[in-house]
Amino acid sequence: MQKLEGFTPVRVATDRDLEALVSTVSTAFLADPLWAPMFPDEARRETQMRQFWRYLAGSALRYPWTLVTDQVESAAVWLPPGSTELTDEESAGFEEFLNHLVGEPAAAGIERLVEQFEDVRPDDSHYYLSLLATHSAHRGQGLGMNLLRENLARIDVLGASAYLESSNPANDARYASVGFERRGEFIASTGAVVTTMWRSPR
Repeated sequence: MQKLEGFTPVRVATDRDLEALVSTVSTAFLADPLWAPMFPDEARRETQMRQFWRYLAGSALRYPWTLVTDQVESAAVWLPPGSTELTDEESAGFEEFLNHLVGEPAAAGIERLVEQFEDVRPDDSHYYLSLLATHSAHRGQGLGMNLLRENLARIDVLGASAYLESSNPANDARYASVGFERRGEFIASTGAVVTTMWRSPR
């Protein structure tokens, strides 16, 4: 079958994809202007990030809305309307997990950032793009944006809105190109600017 130009085959991730998912997200955010400073120990940053994203992305797999390319070169972690990022049990253990992972000072910074995300997240019904990542070995091929377009087409069929926080200003125009509009912003403790963006149903 001939592959359509600009089309990226998309599938729902399963538990078997977890390690590949963690690898993709970790390499994508290793130098992110928001997330990298949250892990100040540069020698341990990659290892710590892998454990952190495994905690979050692993939990999100309980919903059928973590969408990936065939070999998980790109991944989009979505949370459906009315859902939570972590289970009640995981939320209860999150502070202890972070303290053990990065130490109390850095853990406090991450917890404050998570609170900021929660504070600005809209009450209106929406699909929440928690993470969009392309493995560093596959950047520059358009995989991430093609994946996003396919994801949004599925959401459009449902007549639903979508929401995200852009942790890197370099990506804002890319999100705007697929219909997201700037909603607001907040500043993290490190000084990084996070832009919130909303996309109405198509």
